[in-house]
Amino acid sequence: MLIGEVARRSGVSARMLRHYDALGLVRPTGRTDAGYREYSPDDIRRIFHIESLRSLGLSLREVGRALDDPGFTPSALVDDLIRRTRERIAAETELLGRLCRIGAAEPAGWEDVLQTVALLQALGSKSAGTRQRAALSSVEEVPVPVAALVEAALGETDPNVAGALRWALAQSGGGGLALLAEGLGAPAAEVRERAVQCIAEFPEGEATALLRDALAHPDLVVRRCAALALGARGMADAVPTLIDMIVAEANDVDAADALSALASRPGLADRIAGGLVDCLADGTVDASARRRLAQALADIPGSTATRALADLSHDDDRGVALTAAYVLGIRDTR
Repeated sequence: MLIGEVARRSGVSARMLRHYDALGLVRPTGRTDAGYREYSPDDIRRIFHIESLRSLGLSLREVGRALDDPGFTPSALVDDLIRRTRERIAAETELLGRLCRIGAAEPAGWEDVLQTVALLQALGSKSAGTRQRAALSSVEEVPVPVAALVEAALGETDPNVAGALRWALAQSGGGGLALLAEGLGAPAAEVRERAVQCIAEFPEGEATALLRDALAHPDLVVRRCAALALGARGMADAVPTLIDMIVAEANDVDAADALSALASRPGLADRIAGGLVDCLADGTVDASARRRLAQALADIPGSTATRALADLSHDDDRGVALTAAYVLGIRDTR
């Protein structure tokens, strides 16, 4: 079969067939009387084998080795192809995300595009200072798509940069809350924690509803972070979690401060004091937890807290008793 017919039937151009011939990949086994290349059925089968291997991403050199080396084992090459393909997909996915973020910014011209690209690159910089400046400038200088800010905030490990990103998100309006709510379901615990911290920066409204939902989250860290934020907003829903935090010595000082603030709201002081007393009645609570509970009772007004402190002033543990007695003395002075 002559080269033109082979090209027509195989879909491989005559120019590429000549290139294969020059490389020694497929050399026609025959020639016509006029000197034209003539391909045998075996030659044509080899052409199809070459095209099949090329479709997997092999180079022509790798194809030649695969077909001609009797000792060739494909496993290592296939593993390498898998790795290269994954890297290519990751790069293409990153490019797609960048293009989507630029499109979301609705650039009016190329100058806007270039500014947005520069800011996105700054958000992905290895320098924490550069990332922080980019987060702060995203509010007033070059608006950044909220999805890009959320992505940066959920992946940020530097506390200063993370704070700047949370602030920038809160200034951007509520557009990022839906994405942050998705972050609460992320597989990585640190991402879930960052998501609830970001939500806590948003003002009342949808953010508060998300924080209330987070009180029932399966992740304990998320529940505690939500409780602190809700306590600062005056939400009584947070009281049980805040009390548990004091017992567990998990941000117990912040939890006690939140309870103190909540206790100033009408009708909450007795409820909070009752919850603290219930914990004290639990025989499994150790001395250090009782001491923290006594300290928390210090700023809770009302007779329930006073009676509980009086009881604690006779605690078997000297440290607990002294703490309660000291707190009672302060309350009497007040």
